[in-house]
Amino acid sequence: MSAGQLDRGLWKARDDSAEQGDTRRLAHIVEAAAGQVQAGEAVLLGFACDAGVARNQGRVGAAGGPAGIRKFLAGLPAHGLTRLLDAGDVACDGDLLEDAQERLGLRLAELMEQGARPVVLGGGHEIAWGSFQGLARWLQAGGGAGPVLVLNLDAHFDLRTGRPGSSGTPFDQIARHCEERGQALQYACLGVSRLANTPALYARAAEIGAFWVEDRDMQERHLEARLADVDVLLAGAAHVYLTIDLDVLPAAVMPGVSAPAPYGVPLAVIEDIVLRVKASGKLRLADMAEYNPRFDVDGHGARAAARLAWQLLSP
Repeated sequence: MSAGQLDRGLWKARDDSAEQGDTRRLAHIVEAAAGQVQAGEAVLLGFACDAGVARNQGRVGAAGGPAGIRKFLAGLPAHGLTRLLDAGDVACDGDLLEDAQERLGLRLAELMEQGARPVVLGGGHEIAWGSFQGLARWLQAGGGAGPVLVLNLDAHFDLRTGRPGSSGTPFDQIARHCEERGQALQYACLGVSRLANTPALYARAAEIGAFWVEDRDMQERHLEARLADVDVLLAGAAHVYLTIDLDVLPAAVMPGVSAPAPYGVPLAVIEDIVLRVKASGKLRLADMAEYNPRFDVDGHGARAAARLAWQLLSP
């Protein structure tokens, strides 16, 4: 499915119209994002890409992530949504990652200029460099001034400094982009696994002034403290880009990723952080990365991803 197209084969759900009350599901209200959007309206976009994961020596299959999540989104009840706009997929052809990231950025900037609040489904975490390019274009075109918060919910810093870019480099690419242009940036990574990041990555995080919290301090007993941290980060930002690497969740909840987490951060904690960011009024763009249907078990991971996507898409 290319950008702008709607795959009705994915958007299928049971029909309960014979029952009393509002029985609509997302499959019943989804439309192709072909025209103007309402200010602040969420628009779904896919990034079907495996190139970054392959370059990062990971397990490929995340290119099927957007379709896999859509299938489970389709059956969720609409509740307050009256329509859902789907802008199709930006697909990566082979190893042409930089081209795909640029096209993703262009499409996102276009949607944001129309007033949309995009929610992007990946693809590997190389999505983040493409997503940020879209935000940067929108800001440069008059979207606004002020500091940017890149809030990454992730077991990994993804601050690798080697090139070419991969799913392990996007936040280093973002940091260097902002440094070169004098753009105020705060990078925060919540859910970091000490066993999944080398000392070199911790050093790079410190070098760019990143804020991070390890997974051991991201459990439900820590929720109020973590929400307080998020509030401080939000207070210092004019614009927020939220990116969720689904491998931040425990493997039992999210088996369908390249690098399952043996410890991880509970879904309840991740969801509450997502809702706090969304409620701030500063969220300009969100994405979800690394869902890989090849390694999912009975749709467990897809269901968790769809739940988070629903929270981002709802009014």
